[in-house]
Amino acid sequence: MSLSAYQSVRRFAEAPRTTEHRLMGQITGEMIVARDAGHTGAALASALHRNREMWNVFSADCASTGNGLPDQLRASIVSLALWVDRFTSDVIAGREPVDDLIEVNRSIMEGLAGGQRQAA
Repeated sequence: MSLSAYQSVRRFAEAPRTTEHRLMGQITGEMIVARDAGHTGAALASALHRNREMWNVFSADCASTGNGLPDQLRASIVSLALWVDRFTSDVIAGREPVDDLIEVNRSIMEGLAGGQRQAA
């Protein structure tokens, strides 16, 4: 089976929380690798761009009328996405380290993993 066929099947079989957790893990891993390589500021731009895009998608999804999450959780995710957007600009400008973005992602990943354990 080709890789693209496998990925297509996984998309249909994988729960949304699992997909979100996997994506967040990949992007957080990219930020950690870049940080550990000594990259700061604009040198982190590629990983930071992907992280910002992911949070923008989460925000847009939470703002949509079809989203089934509780209103308070949706509002919190939108608020976090706005913070990520602003803070990312500070990291790229070299005013802040990337560590807080990594920590936020890890915290969300823990929550997603907890939800996966409850569903099992």
